[in-house]
Amino acid sequence: MSGTTGSLEDAVEKADLLLEVGRTEQARELIARRLADEPSDAKAWTRMHRCHLRAEEYEEAERALDQALAHAPDYAYAHILRSYFFHGAPNWHKALAAGREAVRCAPDSWSAHVALSKAMMHPFDQWPAALEVAFQAVRLAPQEPEAHQAVYTYAYFLKRQDLMESSARAALSLDPECRWAHKALAEAKAKDPSAKLSDIADSYATALSVLPQDKEMQRALQGAVFRMLRGTRWLALLCVVISGVSGRLFPGEGDDAGLPAPLGTRLYALVVMGAVWGFGAWRRYRRMRTGVRLSFGEFVRTNFWGKVAVGQAAWCTLCAVVVVAVPWTERLVPQILFWLALVPTLLTIWFERAGMRR
Repeated sequence: MSGTTGSLEDAVEKADLLLEVGRTEQARELIARRLADEPSDAKAWTRMHRCHLRAEEYEEAERALDQALAHAPDYAYAHILRSYFFHGAPNWHKALAAGREAVRCAPDSWSAHVALSKAMMHPFDQWPAALEVAFQAVRLAPQEPEAHQAVYTYAYFLKRQDLMESSARAALSLDPECRWAHKALAEAKAKDPSAKLSDIADSYATALSVLPQDKEMQRALQGAVFRMLRGTRWLALLCVVISGVSGRLFPGEGDDAGLPAPLGTRLYALVVMGAVWGFGAWRRYRRMRTGVRLSFGEFVRTNFWGKVAVGQAAWCTLCAVVVVAVPWTERLVPQILFWLALVPTLLTIWFERAGMRR
């Protein structure tokens, strides 16, 4: 008899391994043989439930759970699976009942408390109580990232920003590749009004390193990159203003300063422009992680407005350099360059902001 029990346990373990690697049909065949020998084995029925669920055979999956609980009414794992199976409207009451049964059968099981907390999503007035259930899961298993995720879920619903970040950081300390935690921290960084754009972009790039296919994170990183590109135009516009002042383009009344401007003044202006770009752009961007720097190139290649932002920044800087570097003797041409750089860029910035407000 003990040998039979051992072989049955081996079959369950093998089925679990097969399910983990996606070999559902082989797991189904193995469990079917086991149930043919021992039709009252609740563990086998729960694995058969998982096989049916993978194959999207929902009626058969429900019947497998019914069989498991018929043979073992206090089998907590079957109640947990039933709670997840019925999760969400309109069957939330079944999920909630199964979650409560799981906790009753296994009060020291963190996974039972997680299942119950997730089942308490409906109705909405249960959220504070669900958060307490999630806290109990963390107390039972502080080493499980999934327990911290349950806390994060209801902290998010209840707008508890402190708990959201602490639960995500706790999960990351346990699993540095934890996907939901990386995403949660990136979103929290983006909502922080004091966060720098470069830090926000870095947090999105970090999340994408473990979630490379996440479209939402990709769009968020592109948005951060675009805002940083737009910011470079202000550096270029500052260079235009420097060129207008140092190039003596707009003398006031009684100002007898003639053209061309002294060479020393013009060289000094070029040095100041270099400092503007050095401290304003290069110094910031060179510290970014590789993923963000690559995103800049990709965004400029594929996005029209990215090309516009880079092109306008380059055009403004070029006009500013020409105004300062050339020893003009008349003001008409450098003034035309000045306004061609300044006006279109300011208008584009204004239209962009108006479009974003809408």
